[in-house]
Amino acid sequence: MKQSSIKKVNDDLRYLRLLSRDFPTISSVTTEIINLEAILHLPKPTEHFLADLHGENEAFQHVLRNASGNIKRKVNELFGTTLREQEKKDLCTLIYYPEQKLDLVKKTDRNISDYYQTTLNQLVAVCRRVSSKYTRSKVRKSLPPEYAYIIEELMHESTDDHNKQAYVNVIIQTIIGTTRADNFIIALCYLIQRLAIDQLHVLGDIYDRGPGAHLIMDVLESYHNWDLQWGNHDILWMGAAAGNPACVASVLRISLRYANLATIEDGYAINLVPLTTFSIDTYGNDECTVFKPKIETNDKLLTEKKCKLIAQMHKAISIIQFKLEGQLYNKHPEWKMDDRKLLDKIDFEKGIVTVDGNTYEMLDMNFPTIDPKHPFELTKEEKEVVDRLCHSFLISDRLQRHINVQLTHGSMYGIYNSNLLYHASVPLNEDGSLHEVSVAGQHVKGVALLERVEQMIRSAYDVGSESEERQVGIDYFWYLWCGPESPLFDKSKMSTFERYFIADKSTHVEEKGWYYKLRDSAAICDYIMDEFGVKGEHRHIINGHVPVKVGKGEKPIKADGRLMVIDGGFAKAYHNTTGIAGYTLVYHSRGFQLVQHAPFTSTEEAILNGTDIQTTTQIVEMMGHREMVADSDKGVELSEQVSDLEKLLMAYRKGIIKERK
Repeated sequence: MKQSSIKKVNDDLRYLRLLSRDFPTISSVTTEIINLEAILHLPKPTEHFLADLHGENEAFQHVLRNASGNIKRKVNELFGTTLREQEKKDLCTLIYYPEQKLDLVKKTDRNISDYYQTTLNQLVAVCRRVSSKYTRSKVRKSLPPEYAYIIEELMHESTDDHNKQAYVNVIIQTIIGTTRADNFIIALCYLIQRLAIDQLHVLGDIYDRGPGAHLIMDVLESYHNWDLQWGNHDILWMGAAAGNPACVASVLRISLRYANLATIEDGYAINLVPLTTFSIDTYGNDECTVFKPKIETNDKLLTEKKCKLIAQMHKAISIIQFKLEGQLYNKHPEWKMDDRKLLDKIDFEKGIVTVDGNTYEMLDMNFPTIDPKHPFELTKEEKEVVDRLCHSFLISDRLQRHINVQLTHGSMYGIYNSNLLYHASVPLNEDGSLHEVSVAGQHVKGVALLERVEQMIRSAYDVGSESEERQVGIDYFWYLWCGPESPLFDKSKMSTFERYFIADKSTHVEEKGWYYKLRDSAAICDYIMDEFGVKGEHRHIINGHVPVKVGKGEKPIKADGRLMVIDGGFAKAYHNTTGIAGYTLVYHSRGFQLVQHAPFTSTEEAILNGTDIQTTTQIVEMMGHREMVADSDKGVELSEQVSDLEKLLMAYRKGIIKERK
């Protein structure tokens, strides 16, 4: 026998002996094989895809609670015409918001005992339906410990069996009689929510624009099964949390631009007093007209005084940002972003600026902190503000915890069940070939580029790495945020300066990279999926990042169904641009459904009137057969386990490995 063959046999035996520790007898091996084979023949559990949440916590939570209409679909399938539409709506609202709905019912329903009896039976029926794709073992692990035994009994006993009907009725009557009905109903509702979606995929941009990114992260922190493909807005916050001063400034600038300080102040307890004081002292007599916040995208009404203060803070941090990013471009000439250093292109006497060889009149020329000879130097006061703000980001426990959660669950890309997920792009050349990018001295492209970028991100948070390597990683967050070859951005420039100071809108244009121009091609999408090793008859790329302008006729499904762009504008700031309020994608055992959402009114409205988000469901792709667990990534893993167990079974039967009783 060849040496390599002998080594393989020895390796196999070593592994089988390790496996025998968990399965010490023939009986235990055969039991596990039977169990795994049974799981392989269950329907594939449902996956839920969301992108570009941008702090819209209420809409996010509602979509999560109703599983993008999946729960409503189950209720309709189950009760059909046996319940009136209003009764089905009330049942769905109860499942989405159990505590609040129960409070309303108890105020209006005179016969609460009957309500409990009917509702408990209905919820148990829904629970049976949504749990049908799982093994009893998996469902058991999802049950609230306090009621696990009772729920399991109710779910697996049929009221159609006359011998069991009295048994089930007594359980329900006892729950009501012991005043535990409210708690039990709440537990069932959250169990239904959990079982309706097996895995949640978030394709980036949790942060900025909306007021509740910290609340979204609180939910995700305890969510049962989810993954994240980082977006450029997430990366900006990661950079800020790592202590990158330019990222800190930009995070604050965006928050002030949208008059949205809830996440900054209430969520992460960032101390804005130094910035407030500095802005009043420096810009107290400045109307800061071009820095007035975009309050039309925010429900909060601002007083004129508050609006002026925000505009002053907005201007102060914007000038600081332009200085800090200029320093980074000087420090990292390899980024080739000198064209973004614009403070030194201002003619302070004439009030003009030169951009790409053309001169434009400036909309604002009051810059008391800029030295024309050294425009990128911070004043002493600005440096003190930056140091204190960076310190505040670094010591925010909640922020650091949330960033750690993003690092644990996140990555630059993911491959799940023949679906390639990433936030923005894979940079391409004009001819459709992979574009090579220099990352900290390494020239990489395609899958190697995204993996190298992920290494850079993680090095910034690796306390064990050398300080120089870590600092390069911290600096690199800025390039990932707005660099022209960043796979999280992939545009010619981020025209922040031009949008503030130049009226000519032609200077505001951010030309998209070749990926966005070529991704309608099925051949290009196949080429990218081949590069990432995505297999399967039904394989797809799923993206976010660039909002689909539905109102202008743009389509989210591209490249003959190979590419799905699910950024439909969750954030209120994008509703006018997209014409809708976001997309979500549901992938169940029968295929893909793209759900288009209308704007969410409010949680209060949903509870009081049973108002659900108005949705339009588009069937993207239906499978020729119902997909089973065996057809999924998990199925491949389980099949390999079955193969290993069959080898162990053979080893036991031939006496190569001895059973341990």
